[in-house]
Amino acid sequence: MTFRKILIPALLAYVFFSFACVYIVLPEGLETPEVVVEGAELKAWNAVVTNVGKSDSGDLHIEFTIRNDTGDWSTMRALPENPAVLTTSDGKSTNCDTVFVGTGGHRLAPGFQTRGYTTGKKDDLKTQLIYVECKGATTDAGSNLSIEYASFGGILDDYDPEANKTEGVLELNLDEVVTDLQYPIAVPVEGLIQDTGVSITALSDNVVNLLDVQRTDTGFQFTWQNFNPTKFPLKTHLGTPPVIGADGIIYGFYESLDIVPIPITPPNEKVEWTTEVAVPKDVTGFYILLSVESNKPRTYVNYLVDISDK
Repeated sequence: MTFRKILIPALLAYVFFSFACVYIVLPEGLETPEVVVEGAELKAWNAVVTNVGKSDSGDLHIEFTIRNDTGDWSTMRALPENPAVLTTSDGKSTNCDTVFVGTGGHRLAPGFQTRGYTTGKKDDLKTQLIYVECKGATTDAGSNLSIEYASFGGILDDYDPEANKTEGVLELNLDEVVTDLQYPIAVPVEGLIQDTGVSITALSDNVVNLLDVQRTDTGFQFTWQNFNPTKFPLKTHLGTPPVIGADGIIYGFYESLDIVPIPITPPNEKVEWTTEVAVPKDVTGFYILLSVESNKPRTYVNYLVDISDK
């Protein structure tokens, strides 16, 4: 009992002293340092200038690569109503109205970078490089370009496709031009890349597999298989998966993933179907940017599948 009588006051004194320390007021000018989490400044989209020149009409033409440093799957696009802004070393600003910046609607894997995407119509596809043009403008040492953008990260919910929206600004130093970027991986992310044999658990415990990858005269043909272990006929949507290759271009026409025709899988059976994507014959090093319907209808989880040997 004597020991307990001594111990309890001692503990109370320790607790009082510990909490009292929290409320110590520091002298003016001596503030608690901000805690900096390593890499926190990278949780956004970033950009690297790859060329500064002139357009065919003589306007300032700036090409660059955008990099997904958000730490998650994300799509991004320049804000459509906002011009890019060129600021020269003397502080003068010029609005740049020709702005092609984005991922073409597709979610890009974290740590990946791109310099262009597929655009146009399904029967008339074009490759859109990422660039800004400033009519009548010139640049000198110390010039910068800023572009306001919106990004949408994480799991895609087609009922709320603009959930997890973040707005930011790309800041480009036009003096820093990089011409030897390696595509499509900028920063490797551990555990991100899957091989072609991966089995993906999808909606209602259905299982999706990539059975075959064929290089065709126009691009790729993928053969998919869905196994339905339930007692009800079901579909597993994955749209028409795009790819990104060693040239840094995202190939594939973007459309809502659930409107692409998919066969129904009967109960406890397997069904196969194919998708195609057009890519140039001379480009290699591809990865599939795969979105699979999971968790609930029209909600998609992303997977990166390595087909770089095809």
